[in-house]
Amino acid sequence: MKALVLSGGSGTRLRPFSHSMPKQLIPVAGEPVLAHALGAVARLGVTDVGVVIGGWEREIAEAIGDGSRFGVRVTYLRQERPDGLASCVALARPFLGDDDFVMYLGDNVLPDGIDGLAAEFRARRPAAHIAVQKVEDPRAFGIAELASDGSVVRLVEKPEPPCGDLAVIGVYFFTAAVHAAVAAIRPSARGELEITDALQWLLDQGARVTASEYAGYWKDTGRPEDVLACNRRLLGDLCREVRGDVDAASTLSGPVLVEPGARVVRSRIDGPAIIGAGAVVKDSHVGPHTSVGRDCLLNAAGVADSVLLDGATIAAVPDLRGCIVGRSATVTGGARRVHHRLMVGDHASVELPG
Repeated sequence: MKALVLSGGSGTRLRPFSHSMPKQLIPVAGEPVLAHALGAVARLGVTDVGVVIGGWEREIAEAIGDGSRFGVRVTYLRQERPDGLASCVALARPFLGDDDFVMYLGDNVLPDGIDGLAAEFRARRPAAHIAVQKVEDPRAFGIAELASDGSVVRLVEKPEPPCGDLAVIGVYFFTAAVHAAVAAIRPSARGELEITDALQWLLDQGARVTASEYAGYWKDTGRPEDVLACNRRLLGDLCREVRGDVDAASTLSGPVLVEPGARVVRSRIDGPAIIGAGAVVKDSHVGPHTSVGRDCLLNAAGVADSVLLDGATIAAVPDLRGCIVGRSATVTGGARRVHHRLMVGDHASVELPG
């Protein structure tokens, strides 16, 4: 089995961060979302991974490299413009050959793993096997209608009105039969080759398409609130480990990871929390569910339930909560009130009112 991990798309809902980096490189629990995707497919025993990229080839290649740190070999496949998931399959055909493959959307996180889905696909070996999960708003997803035996009866992309609540989430397993389907379909009304149309074509041709309702945690990290929710979930699995320097005047409570080269000075860290390599936390309080990136500086600051990207500086700000602060951004101020949901883009400078 091979893997196809999709890392294109513009990430408009994650602006301002997606102006300066691909959405798949937004970090959750100290690692880019894309890294979590590669880890998930590596745990299946897959070694050959094609990564579909758009205009962020250099940035993604710098973050992921050749895949060796995940135990896989990465082949980068450049897509000139995002025009549908099925078009990614067509683009990857020379890489995939006639092998079975798993397609994983690179902005999705499934920390409980996809091993069970893979086992079911391998045991039943339908033309396609999809993961589904109940959602509150079916209009934002492709929706599957299932028979009692788990076989798929019909698929509809973003139905209006909704025809069910089982959304097709970001993991698909295919045999080589999908290539004929992709070649046969035409662009949808929004101008894209939809993978739901390819799956429906297989059904119309009498092929077997099956589904499993995924019971684990799943999050599409397409919005800032999703990034924060996913960060909270993944930090919940953190173990305490101190590899940096923590002085005697500081206290660590709960699961806290202090990475090499980080320094904690006269500060309190309440886990789960990560203090990234080279970061300095001085006279500050880092509250639960916070990821502090590499080389960040916190000075007389209070931060909780937040994600600070590499190189961010927070100074004289006593209480930030539910915030994302971009790379090398600076937030300063003497305000005594709590600041919620502050979103600061890369390299920006924000002075909060006193």
